[in-house]
Amino acid sequence: MSELPTDPALMGAEALLSLYARRALSPIEALKAVTERIARYNPWVNAFAALNPRALAQAGESEARWMAGRPLGPLDGVPVTVKDLLNVAGFPTRRGSRVSDPAPAAEDAPAVLGLKASGAVLLGKTTTTEYGWKTPGDCPLHGITRNPWNPRRTTGGSSSGAGAAGAACFGPLHVGTDAGGSIRIPAAFCGLVGVKPSYGRVPQWPQSAFGSVSVAGPMTRGVRDAALLLGAIGRADIRDPYCLPDDPRDWRDGIEDGVRRMRIALVRRLGFDAPLDAEGEAALHRALHWLQEAGAVVEEADPDLPDTRAVFARVWGAALARLVATTPEERREQLDPGLVEVARREGGMSAVEFLGAEALRAEVAHRMARFHLRYDLVLTACTPTAAFAADDPTVNPATALWRDWAPWTAAFNLTRQPAISVPAGLDAEGMPRAVQVAAAQGRDDLCFRAARVIERAANFPLADPGLAQKALRAAAQG
Repeated sequence: MSELPTDPALMGAEALLSLYARRALSPIEALKAVTERIARYNPWVNAFAALNPRALAQAGESEARWMAGRPLGPLDGVPVTVKDLLNVAGFPTRRGSRVSDPAPAAEDAPAVLGLKASGAVLLGKTTTTEYGWKTPGDCPLHGITRNPWNPRRTTGGSSSGAGAAGAACFGPLHVGTDAGGSIRIPAAFCGLVGVKPSYGRVPQWPQSAFGSVSVAGPMTRGVRDAALLLGAIGRADIRDPYCLPDDPRDWRDGIEDGVRRMRIALVRRLGFDAPLDAEGEAALHRALHWLQEAGAVVEEADPDLPDTRAVFARVWGAALARLVATTPEERREQLDPGLVEVARREGGMSAVEFLGAEALRAEVAHRMARFHLRYDLVLTACTPTAAFAADDPTVNPATALWRDWAPWTAAFNLTRQPAISVPAGLDAEGMPRAVQVAAAQGRDDLCFRAARVIERAANFPLADPGLAQKALRAAAQG
Protein backbone atom coordinates (compact mmCIF):
# COMPACT_ATOMS: atom_id res chain seq x y z
CA MET A 1 0.00 0.00 0.00
CA SER A 2 1.46 3.35 -1.05
CA GLU A 3 1.74 6.12 1.55
CA LEU A 4 -0.77 8.96 1.50
CA PRO A 5 0.71 12.17 0.02
CA THR A 6 1.40 15.12 2.31
CA ASP A 7 1.64 17.71 -0.48
CA PRO A 8 -1.90 19.09 -1.00
CA ALA A 9 -1.29 19.24 -4.76
CA LEU A 10 -0.93 15.46 -4.84
CA MET A 11 -4.13 14.82 -2.88
CA GLY A 12 -7.45 13.75 -4.29
CA ALA A 13 -10.63 15.74 -3.80
CA GLU A 14 -11.94 13.50 -1.02
CA ALA A 15 -8.71 13.92 0.95
CA LEU A 16 -8.80 17.70 0.56
CA LEU A 17 -12.42 17.90 1.67
CA SER A 18 -11.71 15.78 4.74
CA LEU A 19 -8.86 18.10 5.73
CA TYR A 20 -10.97 21.21 5.12
CA ALA A 21 -13.71 19.81 7.36
CA ARG A 22 -11.17 19.23 10.17
CA ARG A 23 -9.62 22.65 9.59
CA ALA A 24 -6.30 20.90 9.04
CA LEU A 25 -5.89 22.52 5.63
CA SER A 26 -7.41 25.57 3.97
CA PRO A 27 -8.57 25.95 0.35
CA ILE A 28 -6.04 28.77 -0.04
CA GLU A 29 -3.19 26.46 1.03
CA ALA A 30 -4.37 23.79 -1.38
CA LEU A 31 -4.64 26.29 -4.23
CA LYS A 32 -1.15 27.65 -3.57
CA ALA A 33 0.32 24.14 -3.69
CA VAL A 34 -1.38 23.52 -7.03
CA THR A 35 -0.43 26.88 -8.54
CA GLU A 36 3.20 26.32 -7.57
CA ARG A 37 3.16 23.09 -9.60
CA ILE A 38 1.52 24.89 -12.50
CA ALA A 39 4.24 27.54 -12.44
CA ARG A 40 6.94 24.83 -12.30
CA TYR A 41 5.68 22.41 -14.95
CA ASN A 42 3.08 24.04 -17.18
CA PRO A 43 5.62 25.93 -19.32
CA TRP A 44 6.44 22.61 -21.02
CA VAL A 45 3.28 20.62 -20.25
CA ASN A 46 1.07 23.35 -21.82
CA ALA A 47 -2.19 22.22 -20.24
CA PHE A 48 -4.02 25.56 -20.05
CA ALA A 49 -5.84 27.64 -22.60
CA ALA A 50 -6.49 30.27 -19.90
CA LEU A 51 -5.92 30.62 -16.15
CA ASN A 52 -8.54 32.09 -13.85
CA PRO A 53 -7.38 35.37 -12.24
CA ARG A 54 -10.11 35.01 -9.59
CA ALA A 55 -9.01 31.58 -8.36
CA LEU A 56 -7.35 32.95 -5.22
CA ALA A 57 -10.44 35.05 -4.40
CA GLN A 58 -12.66 31.98 -4.88
CA ALA A 59 -10.41 29.95 -2.57
CA GLY A 60 -10.65 32.72 0.03
CA GLU A 61 -14.44 32.74 -0.16
CA SER A 62 -14.41 28.98 0.28
CA GLU A 63 -12.09 29.22 3.27
CA ALA A 64 -14.48 31.67 4.95
CA ARG A 65 -17.38 29.25 4.43
CA TRP A 66 -15.42 26.33 5.91
CA MET A 67 -14.38 28.45 8.90
CA ALA A 68 -18.05 29.28 9.47
CA GLY A 69 -18.98 25.59 9.18
CA ARG A 70 -21.15 26.28 6.13
CA PRO A 71 -19.57 24.81 2.98
CA LEU A 72 -21.51 25.68 -0.14
CA GLY A 73 -21.59 22.20 -1.65
CA PRO A 74 -19.77 18.88 -2.08
CA LEU A 75 -16.76 20.38 -3.91
CA ASP A 76 -16.28 23.50 -1.84
CA GLY A 77 -12.68 24.68 -2.17
CA VAL A 78 -11.53 21.88 -4.48
CA PRO A 79 -9.46 23.06 -7.50
CA VAL A 80 -11.02 22.08 -10.84
CA THR A 81 -10.42 22.73 -14.54
CA VAL A 82 -12.81 22.88 -17.49
CA LYS A 83 -12.02 21.97 -21.09
CA ASP A 84 -12.09 24.86 -23.53
CA LEU A 85 -15.06 23.44 -25.43
CA LEU A 86 -17.38 24.41 -22.56
CA ASN A 87 -18.53 27.95 -21.83
CA VAL A 88 -17.34 29.68 -18.67
CA ALA A 89 -18.93 33.11 -18.25
CA GLY A 90 -16.36 35.86 -18.70
CA PHE A 91 -13.89 33.65 -20.62
CA PRO A 92 -13.76 33.14 -24.38
CA THR A 93 -14.46 29.62 -25.63
CA ARG A 94 -11.74 29.32 -28.26
CA ARG A 95 -12.09 25.56 -28.92
CA GLY A 96 -8.41 25.37 -29.86
CA SER A 97 -9.10 27.31 -33.06
CA ARG A 98 -7.78 30.51 -34.60
CA VAL A 99 -11.18 31.01 -36.28
CA SER A 100 -13.29 30.87 -33.10
CA ASP A 101 -14.94 33.90 -31.48
CA PRO A 102 -12.56 35.60 -28.99
CA ALA A 103 -15.42 37.35 -27.16
CA PRO A 104 -16.12 36.18 -23.57
CA ALA A 105 -19.04 33.78 -23.10
CA ALA A 106 -22.13 35.39 -21.56
CA GLU A 107 -23.23 32.38 -19.49
CA ASP A 108 -21.88 29.18 -18.00
CA ALA A 109 -22.33 25.75 -19.54
CA PRO A 110 -24.51 23.45 -17.39
CA ALA A 111 -21.50 21.52 -16.05
CA VAL A 112 -19.82 24.78 -15.02
CA LEU A 113 -22.97 25.90 -13.22
CA GLY A 114 -22.82 22.63 -11.30
CA LEU A 115 -19.20 23.25 -10.34
CA LYS A 116 -19.94 26.76 -9.12
CA ALA A 117 -23.01 25.62 -7.18
CA SER A 118 -20.78 23.04 -5.47
CA GLY A 119 -18.20 25.64 -4.43
CA ALA A 120 -15.34 24.39 -6.63
CA VAL A 121 -12.38 26.71 -7.27
CA LEU A 122 -11.89 27.14 -11.03
CA LEU A 123 -8.19 27.01 -11.94
CA GLY A 124 -8.77 27.72 -15.61
CA LYS A 125 -9.68 26.27 -18.99
CA THR A 126 -7.66 23.40 -20.46
CA THR A 127 -6.49 22.92 -24.03
CA THR A 128 -8.32 20.89 -26.64
CA THR A 129 -7.63 19.77 -30.18
CA GLU A 130 -9.39 22.07 -32.65
CA TYR A 131 -13.14 21.68 -32.04
CA GLY A 132 -12.30 18.32 -30.43
CA TRP A 133 -11.80 16.64 -33.79
CA LYS A 134 -8.78 14.35 -33.19
CA THR A 135 -6.66 12.37 -30.73
CA PRO A 136 -3.12 13.83 -31.02
CA GLY A 137 -2.84 16.56 -28.35
CA ASP A 138 -2.11 19.65 -30.45
CA CYS A 139 -4.12 22.49 -31.91
CA PRO A 140 -3.49 25.53 -34.14
CA LEU A 141 -4.19 28.03 -31.35
CA HIS A 142 -2.20 26.65 -28.40
CA GLY A 143 0.31 24.24 -29.95
CA ILE A 144 1.31 20.90 -28.43
CA THR A 145 0.23 19.70 -24.99
CA ARG A 146 2.73 17.18 -23.61
CA ASN A 147 2.38 14.11 -21.44
CA PRO A 148 3.68 14.54 -17.85
CA TRP A 149 4.88 10.93 -17.89
CA ASN A 150 7.14 11.66 -20.86
CA PRO A 151 7.28 15.00 -22.71
CA ARG A 152 8.06 13.27 -25.99
CA ARG A 153 4.67 11.52 -25.83
CA THR A 154 1.23 12.90 -26.58
CA THR A 155 -1.47 13.31 -23.97
CA GLY A 156 -4.07 12.11 -26.42
CA GLY A 157 -7.17 14.17 -27.11
CA SER A 158 -9.28 15.85 -27.60
CA SER A 159 -9.29 16.58 -23.82
CA SER A 160 -5.52 16.99 -24.02
CA GLY A 161 -5.13 19.70 -21.39
CA ALA A 162 -7.36 17.89 -18.91
CA GLY A 163 -5.28 14.74 -19.32
CA ALA A 164 -2.05 16.66 -18.80
CA ALA A 165 -3.41 18.69 -15.87
CA GLY A 166 -4.65 15.57 -14.12
CA ALA A 167 -1.40 13.65 -14.52
CA ALA A 168 0.73 16.65 -13.51
CA CYS A 169 -1.40 17.17 -10.38
CA PHE A 170 -2.67 20.58 -11.46
CA GLY A 171 -5.70 19.99 -9.25
CA PRO A 172 -7.62 16.75 -8.61
CA LEU A 173 -10.75 17.32 -10.74
CA HIS A 174 -11.04 17.98 -14.46
CA VAL A 175 -14.02 18.18 -16.82
CA GLY A 176 -13.53 16.92 -20.37
CA THR A 177 -15.79 16.07 -23.29
CA ASP A 178 -16.01 12.87 -25.30
CA ALA A 179 -17.52 12.33 -28.77
CA GLY A 180 -15.44 9.32 -29.82
CA GLY A 181 -13.06 8.74 -26.93
CA SER A 182 -11.90 12.27 -26.10
CA ILE A 183 -12.11 11.70 -22.34
CA ARG A 184 -11.11 8.04 -22.23
CA ILE A 185 -8.13 8.17 -24.63
CA PRO A 186 -6.21 10.98 -22.87
CA ALA A 187 -7.14 9.41 -19.54
CA ALA A 188 -5.62 6.12 -20.73
CA PHE A 189 -2.49 7.82 -22.11
CA CYS A 190 -2.00 9.92 -18.95
CA GLY A 191 -2.86 7.35 -16.26
CA LEU A 192 -6.20 8.85 -15.20
CA VAL A 193 -9.74 7.63 -14.70
CA GLY A 194 -11.87 8.91 -17.56
CA VAL A 195 -15.67 8.75 -17.39
CA LYS A 196 -17.93 8.92 -20.43
CA PRO A 197 -21.33 9.03 -18.71
CA SER A 198 -24.61 7.91 -20.21
CA TYR A 199 -25.69 10.33 -22.92
CA GLY A 200 -27.62 13.18 -21.31
CA ARG A 201 -26.30 12.49 -17.80
CA VAL A 202 -24.30 15.75 -17.92
CA PRO A 203 -26.32 18.39 -19.78
CA GLN A 204 -24.56 20.34 -22.52
CA TRP A 205 -25.35 23.76 -23.93
CA PRO A 206 -24.52 24.94 -26.44
CA GLN A 207 -24.45 21.53 -28.10
CA SER A 208 -21.04 20.52 -29.43
CA ALA A 209 -20.28 20.00 -33.10
CA PHE A 210 -20.77 16.28 -32.38
CA GLY A 211 -23.99 16.79 -30.44
CA SER A 212 -25.64 13.43 -31.16
CA VAL A 213 -22.76 11.44 -29.61
CA SER A 214 -20.88 13.89 -27.37
CA VAL A 215 -20.91 14.02 -23.57
CA ALA A 216 -19.08 15.89 -20.82
CA GLY A 217 -17.58 13.97 -17.94
CA PRO A 218 -14.91 13.61 -15.23
CA MET A 219 -11.17 13.05 -15.59
CA THR A 220 -9.50 12.40 -12.23
CA ARG A 221 -6.71 10.43 -10.59
CA GLY A 222 -9.16 8.18 -8.74
CA VAL A 223 -12.49 6.47 -9.29
CA ARG A 224 -14.14 7.85 -6.15
CA ASP A 225 -13.19 11.40 -7.12
CA ALA A 226 -14.69 10.81 -10.56
CA ALA A 227 -17.94 9.68 -8.96
CA LEU A 228 -17.91 12.73 -6.68
CA LEU A 229 -17.41 15.06 -9.65
CA LEU A 230 -20.17 13.41 -11.70
CA GLY A 231 -22.62 14.14 -8.89
CA ALA A 232 -21.82 17.85 -9.12
CA ILE A 233 -21.96 18.26 -12.91
CA GLY A 234 -24.65 15.69 -13.70
CA ARG A 235 -27.70 17.77 -12.80
CA ALA A 236 -30.54 18.47 -15.24
CA ASP A 237 -30.57 21.79 -17.07
CA ILE A 238 -33.55 23.08 -19.04
CA ARG A 239 -31.28 24.39 -21.80
CA ASP A 240 -30.43 20.86 -22.92
CA PRO A 241 -33.59 19.24 -24.32
CA TYR A 242 -31.90 15.81 -24.38
CA CYS A 243 -30.62 15.67 -20.79
CA LEU A 244 -31.76 12.93 -18.45
CA PRO A 245 -34.15 13.68 -15.55
CA ASP A 246 -32.43 15.20 -12.57
CA ASP A 247 -30.66 12.61 -10.42
CA PRO A 248 -29.31 14.04 -7.13
CA ARG A 249 -27.55 10.84 -6.08
CA ASP A 250 -24.02 10.62 -4.79
CA TRP A 251 -22.39 8.27 -7.30
CA ARG A 252 -20.04 7.06 -4.59
CA ASP A 253 -22.95 5.25 -2.93
CA GLY A 254 -22.40 1.53 -3.51
CA ILE A 255 -19.09 2.10 -5.27
CA GLU A 256 -17.29 -0.31 -2.90
CA ASP A 257 -19.85 -3.09 -3.40
CA GLY A 258 -17.67 -4.87 -5.93
CA VAL A 259 -18.63 -7.13 -8.82
CA ARG A 260 -19.38 -10.44 -7.12
CA ARG A 261 -21.77 -12.54 -9.26
CA MET A 262 -21.83 -9.93 -12.02
CA ARG A 263 -21.67 -11.30 -15.55
CA ILE A 264 -18.95 -9.53 -17.54
CA ALA A 265 -18.29 -9.99 -21.26
CA LEU A 266 -14.74 -9.74 -22.50
CA VAL A 267 -15.32 -8.20 -25.95
CA ARG A 268 -12.66 -8.29 -28.66
CA ARG A 269 -14.74 -7.06 -31.63
CA LEU A 270 -16.85 -3.91 -31.79
CA GLY A 271 -17.98 -4.61 -35.34
CA PHE A 272 -14.47 -4.99 -36.78
CA ASP A 273 -11.04 -6.36 -35.85
CA ALA A 274 -9.49 -3.55 -33.84
CA PRO A 275 -5.71 -3.45 -33.28
CA LEU A 276 -4.17 -4.09 -29.86
CA ASP A 277 -0.48 -4.46 -29.04
CA ALA A 278 1.02 -7.01 -26.63
CA GLU A 279 1.20 -4.58 -23.70
CA GLY A 280 -2.47 -3.71 -24.17
CA GLU A 281 -3.34 -7.38 -24.25
CA ALA A 282 -1.41 -7.89 -21.00
CA ALA A 283 -3.32 -5.03 -19.34
CA LEU A 284 -6.60 -6.55 -20.46
CA HIS A 285 -5.66 -9.90 -18.96
CA ARG A 286 -4.66 -8.27 -15.67
CA ALA A 287 -8.03 -6.54 -15.42
CA LEU A 288 -9.86 -9.75 -16.32
CA HIS A 289 -7.98 -11.59 -13.57
CA TRP A 290 -8.76 -8.90 -10.98
CA LEU A 291 -12.45 -8.94 -11.82
CA GLN A 292 -12.57 -12.73 -11.59
CA GLU A 293 -10.76 -12.63 -8.26
CA ALA A 294 -13.43 -10.21 -7.06
CA GLY A 295 -16.12 -12.77 -7.85
CA ALA A 296 -17.30 -11.75 -11.32
CA VAL A 297 -18.15 -14.32 -13.97
CA VAL A 298 -16.13 -13.27 -17.03
CA GLU A 299 -16.48 -14.89 -20.43
CA GLU A 300 -15.53 -13.91 -23.93
CA ALA A 301 -18.53 -12.89 -26.04
CA ASP A 302 -19.33 -10.97 -29.23
CA PRO A 303 -22.22 -8.45 -29.37
CA ASP A 304 -22.37 -8.96 -33.18
CA LEU A 305 -22.32 -5.27 -34.06
CA PRO A 306 -22.35 -3.78 -37.55
CA ASP A 307 -19.05 -2.28 -38.66
CA THR A 308 -18.95 0.74 -36.33
CA ARG A 309 -16.20 2.36 -38.41
CA ALA A 310 -18.62 3.09 -41.23
CA VAL A 311 -21.22 4.53 -38.86
CA PHE A 312 -18.86 6.75 -36.88
CA ALA A 313 -17.08 8.03 -39.98
CA ARG A 314 -20.42 9.44 -41.19
CA VAL A 315 -21.13 11.16 -37.86
CA TRP A 316 -17.56 12.50 -37.68
CA GLY A 317 -17.48 13.62 -41.30
CA ALA A 318 -20.85 15.35 -41.24
CA ALA A 319 -19.97 17.32 -38.09
CA LEU A 320 -16.64 18.49 -39.49
CA ALA A 321 -18.15 19.31 -42.89
CA ARG A 322 -20.66 21.56 -41.12
CA LEU A 323 -17.81 23.26 -39.22
CA VAL A 324 -15.93 23.95 -42.43
CA ALA A 325 -19.05 25.13 -44.25
CA THR A 326 -19.91 27.61 -41.48
CA THR A 327 -16.36 29.02 -41.35
CA PRO A 328 -15.94 32.10 -43.57
CA GLU A 329 -14.20 31.01 -46.76
CA GLU A 330 -11.36 33.48 -46.34
CA ARG A 331 -10.49 31.96 -42.93
CA ARG A 332 -10.69 28.26 -43.75
CA GLU A 333 -6.95 28.06 -44.41
CA GLN A 334 -6.46 28.73 -40.68
CA LEU A 335 -8.21 25.46 -39.77
CA ASP A 336 -6.23 22.32 -38.94
CA PRO A 337 -5.53 20.76 -42.39
CA GLY A 338 -6.48 17.31 -41.10
CA LEU A 339 -9.90 18.60 -40.04
CA VAL A 340 -10.48 19.99 -43.53
CA GLU A 341 -9.28 16.71 -45.06
CA VAL A 342 -11.76 14.62 -43.04
CA ALA A 343 -14.59 17.07 -43.82
CA ARG A 344 -13.86 16.75 -47.53
CA ARG A 345 -13.40 12.97 -47.50
CA GLU A 346 -16.13 11.88 -45.10
CA GLY A 347 -18.60 14.76 -45.12
CA GLY A 348 -19.97 14.61 -48.63
CA MET A 349 -23.27 12.75 -48.33
CA SER A 350 -26.90 13.18 -49.18
CA ALA A 351 -29.61 13.60 -46.58
CA VAL A 352 -30.72 10.03 -47.35
CA GLU A 353 -27.21 8.71 -46.70
CA PHE A 354 -26.93 10.64 -43.45
CA LEU A 355 -30.29 9.38 -42.19
CA GLY A 356 -29.20 5.88 -43.15
CA ALA A 357 -26.10 6.29 -40.98
CA GLU A 358 -28.29 7.50 -38.10
CA ALA A 359 -30.51 4.44 -38.49
CA LEU A 360 -27.44 2.20 -38.37
CA ARG A 361 -26.23 4.04 -35.25
CA ALA A 362 -29.54 3.16 -33.61
CA GLU A 363 -29.05 -0.46 -34.69
CA VAL A 364 -25.64 -0.53 -32.98
CA ALA A 365 -27.26 0.79 -29.79
CA HIS A 366 -30.10 -1.73 -30.04
CA ARG A 367 -27.72 -4.69 -30.34
CA MET A 368 -25.67 -3.52 -27.37
CA ALA A 369 -28.85 -3.07 -25.32
CA ARG A 370 -29.86 -6.66 -26.08
CA PHE A 371 -26.32 -7.81 -25.25
CA HIS A 372 -26.68 -6.23 -21.80
CA LEU A 373 -29.70 -8.40 -21.11
CA ARG A 374 -27.11 -11.18 -20.75
CA TYR A 375 -24.17 -9.20 -19.34
CA ASP A 376 -23.97 -6.57 -16.63
CA LEU A 377 -20.72 -5.14 -17.97
CA VAL A 378 -18.44 -5.20 -20.97
CA LEU A 379 -14.64 -5.24 -20.64
CA THR A 380 -12.49 -4.11 -23.59
CA ALA A 381 -9.15 -2.55 -24.36
CA CYS A 382 -9.16 1.24 -24.32
CA THR A 383 -6.40 2.24 -26.75
CA PRO A 384 -4.47 0.14 -29.28
CA THR A 385 -1.08 1.35 -27.96
CA ALA A 386 0.41 3.52 -25.26
CA ALA A 387 0.75 7.26 -25.93
CA PHE A 388 2.59 7.85 -29.21
CA ALA A 389 4.98 10.69 -30.15
CA ALA A 390 3.72 14.21 -29.43
CA ASP A 391 5.55 15.89 -32.30
CA ASP A 392 4.55 13.56 -35.14
CA PRO A 393 2.33 15.25 -37.73
CA THR A 394 -1.18 13.92 -38.27
CA VAL A 395 -1.07 11.88 -41.47
CA ASN A 396 -4.13 10.26 -43.07
CA PRO A 397 -6.50 10.87 -40.13
CA ALA A 398 -9.27 8.69 -41.58
CA THR A 399 -6.93 5.70 -41.27
CA ALA A 400 -5.38 6.83 -37.99
CA LEU A 401 -8.82 7.03 -36.37
CA TRP A 402 -9.17 3.23 -36.47
CA ARG A 403 -5.50 2.24 -36.40
CA ASP A 404 -4.09 4.57 -33.72
CA TRP A 405 -6.83 6.59 -32.01
CA ALA A 406 -10.32 5.39 -31.26
CA PRO A 407 -10.98 1.80 -32.41
CA TRP A 408 -12.01 0.77 -28.87
CA THR A 409 -13.86 3.86 -27.73
CA ALA A 410 -16.05 5.32 -30.51
CA ALA A 411 -18.63 2.50 -30.49
CA PHE A 412 -19.81 3.49 -27.00
CA ASN A 413 -20.48 7.01 -28.22
CA LEU A 414 -22.69 5.59 -30.94
CA THR A 415 -24.59 3.49 -28.38
CA ARG A 416 -24.67 6.35 -25.82
CA GLN A 417 -23.94 3.97 -22.94
CA PRO A 418 -21.55 4.75 -20.05
CA ALA A 419 -17.92 3.69 -20.29
CA ILE A 420 -14.92 4.28 -18.02
CA SER A 421 -11.21 4.13 -18.79
CA VAL A 422 -9.20 2.98 -15.77
CA PRO A 423 -5.41 2.47 -15.45
CA ALA A 424 -4.24 -1.14 -15.34
CA GLY A 425 -0.49 -0.73 -14.96
CA LEU A 426 2.62 0.60 -16.70
CA ASP A 427 4.24 -0.86 -19.80
CA ALA A 428 7.91 -1.77 -20.20
CA GLU A 429 8.73 1.86 -21.05
CA GLY A 430 6.97 3.21 -17.96
CA MET A 431 3.91 4.54 -19.79
CA PRO A 432 0.32 4.05 -18.56
CA ARG A 433 -1.93 1.36 -20.01
CA ALA A 434 -5.65 1.19 -19.39
CA VAL A 435 -8.75 -0.90 -19.93
CA GLN A 436 -12.36 0.11 -20.46
CA VAL A 437 -15.54 -1.04 -18.76
CA ALA A 438 -19.00 -0.25 -20.13
CA ALA A 439 -22.54 -0.84 -18.88
CA ALA A 440 -26.06 -0.55 -20.25
CA GLN A 441 -27.35 2.94 -20.78
CA GLY A 442 -28.20 4.52 -17.44
CA ARG A 443 -26.14 2.07 -15.35
CA ASP A 444 -23.18 4.36 -14.71
CA ASP A 445 -23.11 2.94 -11.16
CA LEU A 446 -22.02 -0.49 -12.40
CA CYS A 447 -19.12 1.05 -14.34
CA PHE A 448 -17.94 2.79 -11.20
CA ARG A 449 -18.06 -0.43 -9.18
CA ALA A 450 -15.99 -2.38 -11.71
CA ALA A 451 -13.53 0.47 -12.22
CA ARG A 452 -13.04 0.69 -8.46
CA VAL A 453 -12.21 -3.04 -8.28
CA ILE A 454 -9.58 -2.61 -11.01
CA GLU A 455 -8.19 0.54 -9.41
CA ARG A 456 -7.72 -1.07 -6.01
CA ALA A 457 -5.93 -4.05 -7.55
CA ALA A 458 -3.72 -1.95 -9.85
CA ASN A 459 -2.52 0.47 -7.09
CA PHE A 460 -1.44 2.82 -9.89
CA PRO A 461 1.35 5.38 -9.16
CA LEU A 462 1.41 9.13 -9.80
CA ALA A 463 3.38 10.59 -12.69
CA ASP A 464 6.62 12.39 -11.89
CA PRO A 465 6.74 15.49 -14.12
CA GLY A 466 9.90 16.60 -12.28
CA LEU A 467 11.74 13.56 -13.62
CA ALA A 468 10.25 14.16 -17.07
CA GLN A 469 11.38 17.79 -16.90
CA LYS A 470 14.97 16.73 -16.13
CA ALA A 471 14.92 14.42 -19.15
CA LEU A 472 13.59 17.27 -21.31
CA ARG A 473 16.40 19.60 -20.18
CA ALA A 474 19.04 16.92 -20.70
CA ALA A 475 17.80 16.33 -24.24
CA ALA A 476 17.90 20.07 -24.96
CA GLN A 477 21.51 20.30 -23.74
CA GLY A 478 22.84 17.25 -25.45
